[in-house]
Amino acid sequence: MGSPGPSEHETVGAYALGILDDAEATAFEAHLATCEWCAQQLDELAGMEPMLAALADLPGSGTPAIGESLSAKPSPRLVNKLVDDVAEKRAQKRRRSFYMVAAAAVMIIGGPFAAVAANGGDSGDPKTGQQTLAANPAQDLFKHISPADKVSVTDATTNVSATVAMQEKAWGLNSVLELKGVKGPLKCSLIFVSKSGERETAASWSVPKWGYGIPDAKTEQAKNPLYIGGGVAMSKSQLDHIEVMTFDGKKLAQIDV
Repeated sequence: MGSPGPSEHETVGAYALGILDDAEATAFEAHLATCEWCAQQLDELAGMEPMLAALADLPGSGTPAIGESLSAKPSPRLVNKLVDDVAEKRAQKRRRSFYMVAAAAVMIIGGPFAAVAANGGDSGDPKTGQQTLAANPAQDLFKHISPADKVSVTDATTNVSATVAMQEKAWGLNSVLELKGVKGPLKCSLIFVSKSGERETAASWSVPKWGYGIPDAKTEQAKNPLYIGGGVAMSKSQLDHIEVMTFDGKKLAQIDV
């Protein structure tokens, strides 16, 4: 049903405020029984009387002072203004709630990736090798995925070793990369390539100058592999191979599946 005319909109607001007389209220309730739009608006405007009191001090509103009687009917213009004010305040509240949920989602989704820093999830001074262990969900997940669900390669040219552990999900593939033998500074991506040639980036990261998984490195931080998680919207049956690529287009490793 489309949006009703202005007079019906006024009636919704007036009914919500409880300022209709018996005949007007009865007529509106008969209309309400067949009008989904008005029913939705009435639900949105439920509990407006406290808001009316809060809006009473608005400049030029003409509303009674807080605590005074509300028995006199506000004008249609005032009713519309109050309805609009309440709708806007509730819209602002919904937007604030949405932003809070979105921020929490970013923290939840970004948490595992944020924990995967240099040293495979450890933090500390790369020069001294002094470290503070941090949580590393990606490394934990990698350890718990069956060897049957892992694919590996060591590139003969770059000497980079990459192992990708994968889990089938309803939405696609959940993956964790273990990366060794790479020095920076570099920016890299883990790219899944389907049999049809479609390319999806599962994760991106920076490699510090001291690198990851360097056996003869001077610090434990540089000796440890990188573990980083990601996901793509394709199944194992669709997957052809996986690439570890630098941002400037150099292929560090390719894992054929």
